[in-house]
Amino acid sequence: MEFHRGRLFDHVHIQVKDLEASRRFYRAVMEVFGLTLQREGPTFFNTDEFYVTSEGTPSRIHLALQAPDRETVHRFHQVALAAGGRDNGAPGERKYHPGYYAAFVLDPDGNNIETVFHGPAERSAPSVVLRAL
Repeated sequence: MEFHRGRLFDHVHIQVKDLEASRRFYRAVMEVFGLTLQREGPTFFNTDEFYVTSEGTPSRIHLALQAPDRETVHRFHQVALAAGGRDNGAPGERKYHPGYYAAFVLDPDGNNIETVFHGPAERSAPSVVLRAL
């Protein structure tokens, strides 16, 4: 088993009301980033550190996804709207800091999903790889 991890979160888990609507939405959104749903079952799915289940009370969160460029921010917004999301802020510059370029969409349960590009940067590695011993 091999995992790729970011800097802070081990995983993010949200609970949704309509798993199939969320599955369609997140499958389309993750494809924008070159990702697929890794595991799926009757009450869950996941990709990387992101887990979605239909058991329990639906969550309300703000989740920000890193985009490699402004084009990805635009593609995310278009794809998310076509997959059942609702506009919560068209792609554009934000006043958070110079170069902050983002778009916001509400997922089928009303979670605020953002994609942000912070400007040109050089990564030391695409991800951290953990392999089970």
